[in-house]
Amino acid sequence: MAADLRESSPRIGEACLAAIWQEGKTAVWAGNVPTPALAVYAMARNAPAIMITGSHIPETYNGIKFYRPDGEFLKEDEAPVRLLAEALLGGEFGARPVGLTSPLADVAEEYVNRSINSFGSEALTGMRIGIDLHSAVGRDLLVRIFEGLGAEVHPFRRMDRFVAVDTEALDPADLERSREFIAENGLDAVVSTDGDGDRPLVIDDQGKQVNGDILGILTARYLGAKTVVTPLSTTSALEESSWFENIRRTRIGSPYVVAEMASAEAHPVVGFEANGGFLLGDDVKLNGSVLQRLPTRDSVLPAVAVLAQAKEQGMRLSQMVATLPSRFMKADRVKEVPADRAIPFLRAIETSQSFRSSFSPLIAAPESISTVDGVRMAFANGDTVHFRQSGNAPEMRIYVETDSEDKTERILSGLIAKLAETI
Repeated sequence: MAADLRESSPRIGEACLAAIWQEGKTAVWAGNVPTPALAVYAMARNAPAIMITGSHIPETYNGIKFYRPDGEFLKEDEAPVRLLAEALLGGEFGARPVGLTSPLADVAEEYVNRSINSFGSEALTGMRIGIDLHSAVGRDLLVRIFEGLGAEVHPFRRMDRFVAVDTEALDPADLERSREFIAENGLDAVVSTDGDGDRPLVIDDQGKQVNGDILGILTARYLGAKTVVTPLSTTSALEESSWFENIRRTRIGSPYVVAEMASAEAHPVVGFEANGGFLLGDDVKLNGSVLQRLPTRDSVLPAVAVLAQAKEQGMRLSQMVATLPSRFMKADRVKEVPADRAIPFLRAIETSQSFRSSFSPLIAAPESISTVDGVRMAFANGDTVHFRQSGNAPEMRIYVETDSEDKTERILSGLIAKLAETI
């Protein structure tokens, strides 16, 4: 078991430990470590795991993420657990919360060594990297990893109170802060993660965020992936790059990606999401070492891989990103949108041309509409607009992709403003 740095996480952790002990099981407290660090440690020992985290959502929320001994909980695992929980909630729970013990240091150490041993101690030599510490649970480990890879590390913004960072909807103030820090210190990049360390944040040498799906494409190429699995919400630059033998699209959510990866025939297989979380389905060789599979979202692998790749190619990170096909995907969200308002809105967007026209003429006449996950509209000019209710917070997200960064920004900001006043 481990937890992020939210104020409520220790209380939930104590209750979970008590429940585990009451059932006659042994619980090992790993302390405050990133979700992928806990996952890779547990999987290597064929042990289930529990992470107390609300991930990227606001501090007022929290959650519990479960891992089976062989990896992530899948969708078919959720119903039996939900039924058991509902049955238990109707009875008496006699166990008292127990105090958290001293954390098992091996979990953090193995996660740090995983990257350094695989990429090598000179992988980032000569690079100047800023680390936005904020309240990320793996902030100190990030510093150790990048220093261990040879980078000159410049940490900043350590926070005592938890502040959520959403890598798909980055606060403009956070981006501007990183941009200024890069300029002031002559950095090659700024690296950070969300609260529990499974979604990367990378700002390039020009002060621009490298979107998570772009990180995923570049990392997949670096690792020599034959099959790439990714949700509908990631950029079509993946297909247009022609770098991969097999590309499979899924619904949004890592359990769908993991399940599809398991059926891949061409290996190595990898997966990634729009948030940047990268899933490694097979062991891969790097610099004579073996990087072991980790089929759950990881933030460190894509951040390190793109920077190491840029260094090997003698390019700035911004230059390497520019080698991809010109497709620009961006997402944003409107908060406090409960399901009882989201469902009728999505139905109207799907079925009513008059509603779409009144909402925005830009989405009045899509060439096709997919309802596999939310409402995704494709247009004759190649643009896409995707409305989707979040699966873990009361908010609605909009994903927009066009052939121009300015156009994507303009359409997205307009749709977000209209959604906020409509819903």
